[in-house]
Amino acid sequence: MAQECSHSPPPIHRRPCNHPFAWPAYKISSRFVDTFFCPKFVSGKYHKTDMRKSALTVMLLSIALVAAAQQRNAKYEAYIEKYKEIAIKEQERHHIPASITMAQALLESAAGESKLAVKGKNHFGIKCGSSWYGRSMRMNDDAIGECFRVYSHVEDSYEDHSEFLKKQRYSFLYDYDITDYKAWAHGLKRAGYATDPSYPQKLIKIIETYELYNLDRLGGDSHGRTPSRSEKAKDKPTGRTDKLFGYVEISNNGVRCVRLMEDDRLRNIAKEFGISKKMLLYFNDMYKDEPLHSGDYVYLWFKKGRADKQFDYHEVKAGESMHSIAQQYGVKMKRLYKMNGMEYGTPVKIGMILKLR
Repeated sequence: MAQECSHSPPPIHRRPCNHPFAWPAYKISSRFVDTFFCPKFVSGKYHKTDMRKSALTVMLLSIALVAAAQQRNAKYEAYIEKYKEIAIKEQERHHIPASITMAQALLESAAGESKLAVKGKNHFGIKCGSSWYGRSMRMNDDAIGECFRVYSHVEDSYEDHSEFLKKQRYSFLYDYDITDYKAWAHGLKRAGYATDPSYPQKLIKIIETYELYNLDRLGGDSHGRTPSRSEKAKDKPTGRTDKLFGYVEISNNGVRCVRLMEDDRLRNIAKEFGISKKMLLYFNDMYKDEPLHSGDYVYLWFKKGRADKQFDYHEVKAGESMHSIAQQYGVKMKRLYKMNGMEYGTPVKIGMILKLR
């Protein structure tokens, strides 16, 4: 049995008269103190040198813990608390680690306080590019007066970031386990997401400092499992509903869109999402702002050239048109005509079997 220590430690939170440092402000168990401050507890012998070494160990441990706590930025922690649920939902929908999404948002937006984040609700520093037709703002970055995307809601910035990472050059990232944030961080740099050579290290430091890897375990497809291609192809609602405008925002065939819950007009959707009516007409194979009806899809981006893998054919039913079928599957109408060897504008007939892929 261990001997009882006859040298009681000084009271917590007070500076002992025979020690050159104050006790740390947090609680330390009496057994922990006895072990380090009284070698007699272990060896049965009392040595001043050993006690000084043990005391120094405790002091250094205290300093390390305080320093670690000071490394955390309160603004970063507030941002994480505010937007972590969105990052988790993006992981569930798009299979991108929530830790990576959150770390990139923190780094690119300065925890939501950058000019681009405040004025443009752009939290990932995504530039316009040749395919962007929405609102934009000019800022100096790698060059003077570069064009950056502007969003109506912060959630839109997160969603567009996920869609942005679906480009071909990022496709290899989805072969990594969803909990392997280090591989994702280095992969983003290799794919050309950022020009900063230390970009991966910065992401990893943020993830580890704020323990963002815990978010990956809260989201879907956790436990290191990589989803199958069929699972990746499934479309899920974004969870955002606007009762005022009567729509639910979803992703259909991997394309961002809204599905109407009541009759509406294209111009109202254009105004709400900050996209020109002209571009919405183009995205949706429309020539004029005709009345929209409950259940209709309105695409906010370019539709695909073919349907999802789970849909190979469609049998035309009463009341359907080539346009309604193209909207249903998120496929460009011109491509649908071409796949079926039909002249553009030819009406479909009930019972006709159309190829979707």
